[in-house]
Amino acid sequence: MTQTETDQQPPATVRSRVRIPLTFPDGFRVEAEVFTFHGLTDGAEHLALALGDTDGAGIPLVRLHSECLTGDVFGSDRCDCGPQLRESVERIAEAGGYLVYLRQEGRGIGLYNKLDAYALQDTGLDTYQANTALGLPEDGRDYTAAAQMLAGLGATTVALLSNNPDKAEQLARLGIEVAERVPTGVHVSASNVRYLRAKVEHTGHSIPLARLVG
Repeated sequence: MTQTETDQQPPATVRSRVRIPLTFPDGFRVEAEVFTFHGLTDGAEHLALALGDTDGAGIPLVRLHSECLTGDVFGSDRCDCGPQLRESVERIAEAGGYLVYLRQEGRGIGLYNKLDAYALQDTGLDTYQANTALGLPEDGRDYTAAAQMLAGLGATTVALLSNNPDKAEQLARLGIEVAERVPTGVHVSASNVRYLRAKVEHTGHSIPLARLVG
């Protein structure tokens, strides 16, 4: 494909790199090499964390993880973001690859809007209906910057750790070959089962929810 056909943008360039030891609440520890970048099309402060042996990994395992303050930091049970982040770091560290941490709170609608959407969900709307009721996109995320970061790191062919088919489709259009899409585990709770069911039924996420909760 040509650049026009794939929507491919120039690779980002590495701005800085620093090693950071990570410790999770359950005691799991790993060292990450954290990259910042110049040249990202959206101008946001996205990060890439190299985990494990990226040089010897062959095809790196990659997770595109959208920032979720409530789930990643405060441990909210309304979504599965925090558990997915924890799982992804360990699995990528074992396989060798990158966690791409994207500043896309609330599927790109921002923190305050996400909390407004939560209030609407409490009235019976699902996560997508709540966004559209606010006049916002169901999912406003664009993965152009993620593709630029991966290209800048030389990871132009990846195994994608994701249940979301849109991530793989966008990366392919942006010039990143997805050799395999690897599902995450299912992190279900009483508080997030409606949220997970909406992702399965509305956007085709590969979560075997029916087998687990009926």
